[in-house]
Amino acid sequence: MEGKSTWAKLRWPIKVFIIAIPIIGIGYWASETGKLDAIGTKSEESHTEEQHTTPTASKDAKKSKSAAGKTAERRSFNYTPEKPVDGEMKGVVEVGASGFNSFVINYDKEKRWEIVSKDFGKSFVYEGMATTADIRQGLKDYIGAMFDKGVKSRNVHFVISSGAQKEPKTATIVAELKKMGYIVNLVTAEQEGKYALKSVLPPTYNENSFVVDIGSGNTKISWMEGNTIKSLEGPGAKYYEKDMKDDAVYASIKALAEKIPAGKREICFIIGGVPFELAKEVRDGQERYTVLNEPAQYKSDKVKIKSGLNIYKAIKDVTNCDTFVFDWDANFTIGFLLSMKL
Repeated sequence: MEGKSTWAKLRWPIKVFIIAIPIIGIGYWASETGKLDAIGTKSEESHTEEQHTTPTASKDAKKSKSAAGKTAERRSFNYTPEKPVDGEMKGVVEVGASGFNSFVINYDKEKRWEIVSKDFGKSFVYEGMATTADIRQGLKDYIGAMFDKGVKSRNVHFVISSGAQKEPKTATIVAELKKMGYIVNLVTAEQEGKYALKSVLPPTYNENSFVVDIGSGNTKISWMEGNTIKSLEGPGAKYYEKDMKDDAVYASIKALAEKIPAGKREICFIIGGVPFELAKEVRDGQERYTVLNEPAQYKSDKVKIKSGLNIYKAIKDVTNCDTFVFDWDANFTIGFLLSMKL
């Protein structure tokens, strides 16, 4: 019994050993012939493929997104004007050919300024306030809003643009302003061009840039020549009301733009009603400066916009300038304020 019991104890390990020998042999053979590596590699490749499928798609998506972003990529103009120190509030209202614009600025003795408020496109006569009583009340409300912003009565100014002076309907507004005791400043197109430059052209760009103001009644082109401002006048964006043809206006503006010195054509600082509309389409947030797209990239059914684009294209074609910068805070009437002594 004792011997039998001992054999019984040894029998199972021997059986396990006998069974293990073929298994080990098969494994050794598979390893030597590369079968095991192939299986492992296949498994690993399968796992790797599964693991990388999603990131690859994501990468392609990012590439596509990046390409789309590049297509829609817009240029920016990075410039930060100096802020005024111990400045004074001044207000100006522009009576233009298409309505009213008003601005309140903080302005110091070094002619540094910043916008406090701006209001575009207000109109009294143009919106049906045609009676003198309506106009007087409207003007009082308008001026009152400036007082609320800290502008003193002596610092409120009214400017009648050269284009508006040709409109009979502005005469009523001028008469009411004079009755209210305000001085009404009539400016010529040449003065407008010079004032526009003072408001929009940073001093550091005097040597390589020019300025364009596309108004409804006329277009002003200006640049610095030493310490002197040169200014030219051409048809405005509403030239169609005078039965002027696109080709004739294009040629007229092109002839003016040809007079801009070659060294002043690197950047164009542009303002006016049509540039305002063009800049709205591509503005990034509340940026002060917006670089306009190429003229051909804009599409509009509005006659005034189309006419303005014709003017814009003429200037671009002759100057080959590829950077037209719209300043959201500038206006020729601000240049008028900057020409005054504190």
